[in-house]
Amino acid sequence: MPSFSYTGRNTKGEAVTGVLSSQDLNAAVRQLATLGITPLQVSPELTATKADSFFTDLFADPITPLDIMMFSRQMFSLLKAGIPIMSALQGLQSFIQKKSLSNVILALRASLDSGWELSTALQQHPKIFDSFYVSMIRVGETTGMLDKVFLYLFEHLEFEKMMREQIKSALRYPLFVITAILIAMVIINLFVIPAFANMFKSFGADLPFMTQILLTSSNFMLVAWPYLLAGGFVGALLFRSYINTHTGRYNWDRFKLKLPIAGKIIHKATMARFARSFALSSKSGIPIIGALNLVSQTVDNAFIGQKIQQMQAGIERGESISQTATHSGVFNLLVLQMIAVGEESGSLDDLMVEIADMYQRDVEYEIKTLSAQIEPILIVCLGAMVLVLALGVFLPMWDFGKVAIHKH
Repeated sequence: MPSFSYTGRNTKGEAVTGVLSSQDLNAAVRQLATLGITPLQVSPELTATKADSFFTDLFADPITPLDIMMFSRQMFSLLKAGIPIMSALQGLQSFIQKKSLSNVILALRASLDSGWELSTALQQHPKIFDSFYVSMIRVGETTGMLDKVFLYLFEHLEFEKMMREQIKSALRYPLFVITAILIAMVIINLFVIPAFANMFKSFGADLPFMTQILLTSSNFMLVAWPYLLAGGFVGALLFRSYINTHTGRYNWDRFKLKLPIAGKIIHKATMARFARSFALSSKSGIPIIGALNLVSQTVDNAFIGQKIQQMQAGIERGESISQTATHSGVFNLLVLQMIAVGEESGSLDDLMVEIADMYQRDVEYEIKTLSAQIEPILIVCLGAMVLVLALGVFLPMWDFGKVAIHKH
């Protein structure tokens, strides 16, 4: 379907510009009139080259998860007040300052005006609305609970945002210390040790073993630093290509769960995301098998996602949810008991919310104590680095000092 660029004025008399898809020029003009826009100029849009698209995307104001979260909350409030969806979108577009999001809402209005459902319109923007978001909106349209689904999505996105911010906050100090240590090691190897090396050579004495190791590593870094830099860059590209494959992503996600300190945090955060997403899907009226299939695509961990798909296959074979959860091997005993009770009482979705809250509290505690868990490791690493430097640099100086004293 061809695209048309336009300039015009909205119902408030404000100048608006944008792009819409329509069958022909006349249909585009009628579509603008339906959207409450008086067209001043409408012309076919030239097909953009890949370079044009790249630079447009590069300099466009990005739509963040916070924007989608607030969009969901506002849509809930407007729909709950009884405002039709087209009027709700028009109202949102009129006061949203971010042009990129305003253009997306305009495109949604144009799609709805063409007879599309909201879920189908959202599906045209996969970089902004993921498959879970689109599927939940589709469920809301089917069950007539679209306003509640928007509220559930807002709470879900708020939970995701809080988890990301807490993890970033907890990792900020350790990453800063690790970065400082690495920078210090590079500076010492490239500038400090070579200066001492010239001094040691002038004495012509035998150097301690630790000093020889430091000089060898410094000489190696001085000669090979371009190759190390290039190798690190190529290695990062190869690693990124590998984890973008199905097997690589699965192996990397499984490995992350086995990391000494971060592994348990990642596991608990993923299980909290699973439980909350499952409860959200179940409350929205999605059958258990469909909910598991949907949630397996949104847990952001291929290994656990495969375990959830195995749960789905077990339920299809006639097993109970508690049995499949036990066989998956990713839930602890207390959670398995809660799932069994929820299945027996018919309140599995409510208990899933409690499970999500429990995992969330565990994650919050782990994140708060993360710095305390990492600090001893950082102190040991820093102490080892200082010890090596002290033995390698000051021992020969001490020996040279004693020799000079004896000569006098």
